[in-house]
Amino acid sequence: MAMLLGAAQLLVRRRDFSGTVRFVFQPAEEHGRGAAAMLADGLLQRFPMDEIYGMHNMPGLPAGQIATRAGGIMASEDNFVIRISGRGGHAARPHLVIDPLVVGAEIVLALQTIVARAVDPQHPAVVSCTEFVTDGIRNAIPGTVVIKGDTRSYVPEVQALLEARMRELCDGICRAHGATCTVAYTHEFAPTVNWPACTAAAVRAAQAVVGAERVDGNTPAMMASEDFGCFLQHIPGAFVFIGNGQGDEPGAVPLHNATYDFNDRILPLGARWFAELVRQRLPA
Repeated sequence: MAMLLGAAQLLVRRRDFSGTVRFVFQPAEEHGRGAAAMLADGLLQRFPMDEIYGMHNMPGLPAGQIATRAGGIMASEDNFVIRISGRGGHAARPHLVIDPLVVGAEIVLALQTIVARAVDPQHPAVVSCTEFVTDGIRNAIPGTVVIKGDTRSYVPEVQALLEARMRELCDGICRAHGATCTVAYTHEFAPTVNWPACTAAAVRAAQAVVGAERVDGNTPAMMASEDFGCFLQHIPGAFVFIGNGQGDEPGAVPLHNATYDFNDRILPLGARWFAELVRQRLPA
């Protein structure tokens, strides 16, 4: 937001473009709800746009380096919640229970076979279990287990395959143990797919600001997700990363880490990139 506000200040001062620039401050990005809510609220009808561009800082890249790519740059994200119901009881009498912990452990391991054995290796995909919650205590086998996590992919066919195989594995493993389960599977983020012509424009603007040697126009795609992808399903545009720092540099701590710190030194570069992009796309 600070970089975008900085770009607005630069554009107001210079007035070296001809056209209309919309500044889109997207809420609720982290949960994948902001872009869709803005579109549903009539963003494009109220504020028509021909192209749209976004930027995100990226620890692990040298501070100020700009990286992007044409086509898919960030993956879709789907969330799942698996609820396993067994029959709890005393830990000393396991023969009288249906242990959802054992069932859940088998399911977590089995889910790893989806990508390894069901997805075509040419298509990137990730299945991650991130929470395993029970209602048990130290001397009692629980009655229920909840497994939460997410999947990442780039194409609808793989999204559908991940969901179908997950449901089949969960149902089959639970049946084998006499347990039951439900699987809630929701589509949260669309993949972020850059438009080629807009990507080229983003690269040219970056080269003008930081120099060609500090621009990567074919950076590897990531399996992380970004709500901006929803915009790109409706408007041509591109998304780029700006390096936040690497190694021992300030800003090198990964995103979603408790000690992450935004590198304030990249603020002017991000602002200048947005402003330069406007100047090139809307020449005076």
